[in-house]
Order: sequence, then C-alpha cells, then structure tokens
Amino acid sequence: MFDTKFAIVLGEDLPVWQKLNVTAFLTSGIVAQFPDIIGEPYRDRAGNLYNPLSIQPVIVLSADQATLGAIHRRTLERGVTTSLYVEEMFSTGFDAANRAVFAEFAPEDAKVVGIALRADKKLVDKITKGACMHA
Repeated sequence: MFDTKFAIVLGEDLPVWQKLNVTAFLTSGIVAQFPDIIGEPYRDRAGNLYNPLSIQPVIVLSADQATLGAIHRRTLERGVTTSLYVEEMFSTGFDAANRAVFAEFAPEDAKVVGIALRADKKLVDKITKGACMHA
C-alpha cells in the first residue's frame, strides 16, 4: 500500500515516559518534513471535528546504544534526513535549549536515544537492521 516506511527506533533502556516523550518529538519532525503524511480531519457521528492523523502506520522498534549509533551512521551515509533525539535533550526544557545541547555533539559522540525516518521501504529496512520490534 505504501512505497515508504515510517520507522522510529528507541533506546531499549529508556524508561517508559522517555520512550513516549521521544516518540512524540520524533514524530513531529517527520510530519514537518513530510506534511503530506497527514490525512483529513476526523468527524464523529455527532459532527464533532477532530485533528487529522497520519495516513501511514508507524513502526516502533528498539535497539541498544551500539545499534542506534549504527542506524544513525547509515542514515547519514545514505543521505536520509531524520529526526534525532540525544540523551542530553532530557535535561533541557525548551526548543532553543534542545538545539543548543544537540549542537554540542557530532555523530561519533552523540548518545542517540531515538531516531525516526521515512524513506523507501527497502532502504528503511536496511538502515534499521539490528533493531527489533518494540515490546
């Protein structure tokens, strides 16, 4: 049905609240990059209007730190723009601070706790190799 795949890979050792937080932030980045992923508004039988949602399913995977680092490198090598969340962003409280702490790291020393991407299905499968279905 879709030529692309929307995948989020989370650090397997994150507490649940952090997994949920990171998933929300990463999803917003993909939606910003691909606004066409958003469908039409929802309307219930009573006529109440609700926000539109993604037209494409999202697969959520988990990985250890080494695998997250490898996935990050693969996205860069293949030129796939991602949403990325590093551990230090948990210590900030607003967007400008997030971007400032993010800028302190390079791919080789960033402690990636979450990464999201949307690309060709086969490419996403190659990039996320080593990650497993989130439990």
